[in-house]
Amino acid sequence: MPLVIGLTGGIASGKSTVANMLRDKNIPIVDADIVAREVVEIGTDTYKKLVSEFGQEILNADKTLNRPKLGSIIFQNQEKREKLNSIMHPSIRTRMKEKTQKYIEEGHDVVVMDIPLLFESKLTHLVDKTLLVFVTEKTQLKRLMERNDLTEKEATDRINSQMPLSEKVKFSHAVIDNNGSLANTQQQLNQILKEWHIKI
Repeated sequence: MPLVIGLTGGIASGKSTVANMLRDKNIPIVDADIVAREVVEIGTDTYKKLVSEFGQEILNADKTLNRPKLGSIIFQNQEKREKLNSIMHPSIRTRMKEKTQKYIEEGHDVVVMDIPLLFESKLTHLVDKTLLVFVTEKTQLKRLMERNDLTEKEATDRINSQMPLSEKVKFSHAVIDNNGSLANTQQQLNQILKEWHIKI
C-alpha cells in the first residue's frame, strides 16, 4: 500500500528545508502553495470564478491574478475571505489528489503532500500519516523577522494567524524538532522514515 504523508509546520519553522531533504531521497512532493498558483492560472475555472466574484480589479494589466490586491480585499472582510476559500480550497484539494494519484500510478511507494495549513483546513483525511516540523515560538519569531525583514509586531501577527505549533504537536503522528542543526533535523527525519518502514 502506498503511503501518503502530510508534511506541515508553521511559518518559518523550516518545513521547506525538510521538504527538500525528502526530495533528495527521491520522494515526490505535492506542494499546496504551488498547486494554489496553478489553479488560478489564466483561463482555469477557478480563475474565472474569482474574476466573476471579485471583479476585474483583482487582475494585473497582463490579466494574471494580482495576489496582493486580492489579499487586501479579503484581509479586512471575513465574508469575502470565506467566499475566496470556498472557491479556492476545493480546486486545490482536487488538484493535489490528482497529482498524488499520478505519482502512485507511476509506482512511487511514498508521496508527500506539503500542506502548510493541514490541520487548520481539516485536510488530514487526505493523508495516512502527519509529519510536523516544530520550532519554539522564540526561534520562529527570530527566523521570521530575519527572513522577511519584519518588525517583531509584524512577525508576531503572522505567527498568531496560524494554529500554534505546540497545538499541532497533539495532532501529529511524528514531530521533527527543528531548533538545532541541519544534521540533527536530517537524523530525526531518517529515524521517522525508518520507523514508518520507508526505504531510503
